[in-house]
Amino acid sequence: MLPVDRIPPLAQRQRVYEAVGDGGFRALVEAFYRRVEGDPVLRPIFPANLAEGRERQYLFLRQYFGGPAEYSERYGHPQLRARHLPFTITRAARDVWLSHMMAAIDEVGIPEPHASVMRQYFEAFSIAMINQ
Repeated sequence: MLPVDRIPPLAQRQRVYEAVGDGGFRALVEAFYRRVEGDPVLRPIFPANLAEGRERQYLFLRQYFGGPAEYSERYGHPQLRARHLPFTITRAARDVWLSHMMAAIDEVGIPEPHASVMRQYFEAFSIAMINQ
């Protein structure tokens, strides 16, 4: 279950897209996936071809943080927990995933306070994905 008390309010999330824009979200996803590609813990969890995952993550993140609703138009409700259930996600895998996402935020240079809003969401979201 997603700890809703730790999710940033909608108004804060919507301002992130205004500050970061499409290019910032694209850069964030690319920085994250570069880390996944070489990671011995996460790489086996991801499919051989990472292109679809990159695109879905990009569309989801920009929608979640206030951008166009293209993810939902293409794929329906995000249902993140249900979509991740087929994959074994341990606490260790979650921790590695989170460290890569935090490093990607730093690499891209997401400005404050928007970086903190994103970090708060990713910390809460990633806990909810643990299923083993």
